[in-house]
Amino acid sequence: MSKTIQSIRGMHDLLPDDSYRWQYFEAKVAALMQRYGYSEIRMPLVESTDLFCRSIGEVTDIVEKEMYTFEDRNGDRLTLRPEGTASCVRAGIQHGILHNQIQRLWYTGPMFRHERPQKGRYRQFHQLGVEAFGIADADIDAELILMTARLWRELGLSDIELQLNTLGSNESRNAYRTILVEYLERYRDQLDEDSLRRLETNPLRVLDSKNPALKSIIEQAPSLLDHLDDESREHFDKLKSILDAAGISYTINPMLVRGLDYYCKTVFEWVTTSLGAQGTVCAGGRYDGLVKQLGGRETPAAGFAMGIERLIALMQEQDCAFAQSRPHAYMILQGEQAAKQGMVLSEKIRDELPAFRLQTNCGGGSFKSQMKKADKSAADYALIIGSDEAEAGTVGIKNLREQAEQLTLPQSDLFDYLSNTIIR
Repeated sequence: MSKTIQSIRGMHDLLPDDSYRWQYFEAKVAALMQRYGYSEIRMPLVESTDLFCRSIGEVTDIVEKEMYTFEDRNGDRLTLRPEGTASCVRAGIQHGILHNQIQRLWYTGPMFRHERPQKGRYRQFHQLGVEAFGIADADIDAELILMTARLWRELGLSDIELQLNTLGSNESRNAYRTILVEYLERYRDQLDEDSLRRLETNPLRVLDSKNPALKSIIEQAPSLLDHLDDESREHFDKLKSILDAAGISYTINPMLVRGLDYYCKTVFEWVTTSLGAQGTVCAGGRYDGLVKQLGGRETPAAGFAMGIERLIALMQEQDCAFAQSRPHAYMILQGEQAAKQGMVLSEKIRDELPAFRLQTNCGGGSFKSQMKKADKSAADYALIIGSDEAEAGTVGIKNLREQAEQLTLPQSDLFDYLSNTIIR
């Protein structure tokens, strides 16, 4: 007997009992993006491997260890996208929508990283990404943060802290890099393998180490905040002043450097203690050099991404309400004439009342079995057409959730009743 084929480790099915939560989240996001004037963009799942090597950085963990990369039949090296920003920038350059233009874009979809699966971290995961191009001022950084704060409120989330930092300009960061390397070299014999590798390639990433043995070394390291150029400091001060005026609380975290090479100036993370080790629910910042790095013209840019699985898990952990679109009514049809008449009537109801959610019985069955299906559907009402109702042109209306006498109405009166009584 052949073995049953299972889903790939770290890649999960989304079943109907859970999909309504995603639909609720996605509807909230789409409405929020419209209110802020952001337009949706959709990119391919597969990109040239070179796109991510050039954008994320060849010595990052993502490129070195985590990407799903393969050769196609033409010998081209392709990669399942591990994040969305690089794809969004590539699309913007390719279609000429970035240079000398302001673009506010958003997207959702699956990303792929070959990580060790654990709660809140999967090999296929889904992200919401938001990107803003063509605005160099700190006000767009603030708008992105204010947008995320509003999303937490609208989802009913709490216990999420904003951590903020600035990486400065490329020039100030390069100067700081020299100072940091000189400091870390004094502790070379105490650095772990990852930190030694980062010391040669991207020393700021050493500050992001989670190794507790390095905690005191990292805490005593020179702070980038003490080595900012005037323009970077002014940018950061303006961002903080807007957040202060808007009543957004934040913590300055000098060790927040982000794992991707393309960030500059503002970086931020929203973190929670409600999900154990996987505490970051949203992260972003400014990446002014990425468009040029990928072949476009110099273009200021900022954005953020959040993991949808992790956010939905947080909503469940905090008992947030999810609106579920269950049927208003389930139509029970008993007999051949009733089945034919009921199918036609169901279509007329959907024509006349687009907001009315109706599930119609298919496949026959006894009245008792159809009533069980009606109850299982979670509908509030059953619309009943049997042989007698079909002959008389009537329909029975039974409340499935409250004790009430069953009504019988002419089918011609049904539309007014449904609109005035059930979906009013």
